[in-house]
Amino acid sequence: MSQQQRQPWIVGVSGASGTPFAAAVLRGLLAAGESVDLVVSRASRLTLLDETGIAFRDAHWQEDLRCWLARGADGKPHTFDVDVSGVRHWAAGDLAAGPSSGSYPAKGMLIVPASTACVAGVALGLSKDLLQRAASVTLKERRKLVVAVRETPLSGQTLKALVALDEAGAVVLPASPAFYAGATHIQDLVDFVAGRVLDAAGVPHQLYRRWEGELGGGSRG
Repeated sequence: MSQQQRQPWIVGVSGASGTPFAAAVLRGLLAAGESVDLVVSRASRLTLLDETGIAFRDAHWQEDLRCWLARGADGKPHTFDVDVSGVRHWAAGDLAAGPSSGSYPAKGMLIVPASTACVAGVALGLSKDLLQRAASVTLKERRKLVVAVRETPLSGQTLKALVALDEAGAVVLPASPAFYAGATHIQDLVDFVAGRVLDAAGVPHQLYRRWEGELGGGSRG
């Protein structure tokens, strides 16, 4: 695909706990044939190191991303086989990057997981890094922005920021797994949240069993 034809989803990974959610969303986008522009914040690299033992390095991002996406939510390596050739990585400190401009072609942006600091920064229209700048651009261009906030409990200030994002046109999607789909493994719960993010973006997937109006359907999986 030529650069003129490429229209990616921007995926921002902030410093909240929940890197398996981001990995599942990335795998889902790539499985659907979507192009991805990836922005991994400085804080999220610490979370990724803590939750997976993987150090995400700009100079070796493809190797580190491949290792991360191959890892299951239970921590087992080599669980998934993922082709990352559809991903373009932008350093979080690169404010001259493509996604910092409204003229850069993008379908929208998914922030997974979204920390409360990230939520506040985007709601206020700050651009302290590329993740926040890309989110602000997504809103001003009236493109789809999905914010998968991962925090509990939520303070009043964060709730106000989430309302502001909703009013600005974003989809506020708490990383809250459900159990009606018949989850039997931690990966199922992670995939449910990732699937709901992709639903909000309009990206087809088969990450979870959908409700079909039959009580007990999931338990008979």
